[in-house]
Amino acid sequence: MKLICEFATGFDNVDLEYCKGRGIKVTNVVNYSTAAVAQHTFALCFYVMEKLRHYDEYVKSGAYAAQSRFSNFDLPFTELEGKTWGIVGMGNIGRRVAKIAEAFGCRVIFYSASGNSSCQDYERVELDTLLRESDFLSLHCPLSNKTRNLINKESLGKMKKTAILINVARGPVVNDTDLYTALTEGWIAGAGLDVTGTEPMKETNPLSRIKDSNRLIITPHMAWASTEARNRVVEETYKNIEAFLQGEERNVVN
Repeated sequence: MKLICEFATGFDNVDLEYCKGRGIKVTNVVNYSTAAVAQHTFALCFYVMEKLRHYDEYVKSGAYAAQSRFSNFDLPFTELEGKTWGIVGMGNIGRRVAKIAEAFGCRVIFYSASGNSSCQDYERVELDTLLRESDFLSLHCPLSNKTRNLINKESLGKMKKTAILINVARGPVVNDTDLYTALTEGWIAGAGLDVTGTEPMKETNPLSRIKDSNRLIITPHMAWASTEARNRVVEETYKNIEAFLQGEERNVVN
């Protein structure tokens, strides 16, 4: 074994110290899915925030056609403008999400789990402040010892009852059992997840018992997988292999 190519940005599934000791190079692909993941972040947000499943089913059930009034808004929904969007992980994806949230009129704040962020474009806060002030909290951080179970019962208990949590990072950043408790007991308003603690998601995961899509939407780790992003990751991995064979270092992480 001389080379391991991550078909992704994250490399938490590779023992880098072992590879280094064996002289095995490890490469990844950076920034290939930024647009796709940022887009999916807001897709999850809007689905929960605007109760889109409820209103789509209301129309398709015939209830809308059967009413005399022109509109229906029986489940309240809010606007992004004027709200606070909190971010954990201000890398390429976090910055793209921040820019979009800002365009919608949000105040953006972020927490650096590593403590090493150099971002000065947005307000950096401590975790407690992020949890307390965020109306929307999206996770874009790598999985590490500092981020595993970062969002747990204690964290969720500090969030607003009206807050929506979005996880498009790694499943174990959120404790699924604690999130189940928070959603069923009304600690937060809702959640949008593209990742869960195990993948595929196990039937024993308590989140699978929540059938109310106005409160929870779960997608099968697909945020990264737009057609364009998959083309980019293949092309970039090819270039990483080509560079290695030519004795060059490209996107080497160890």
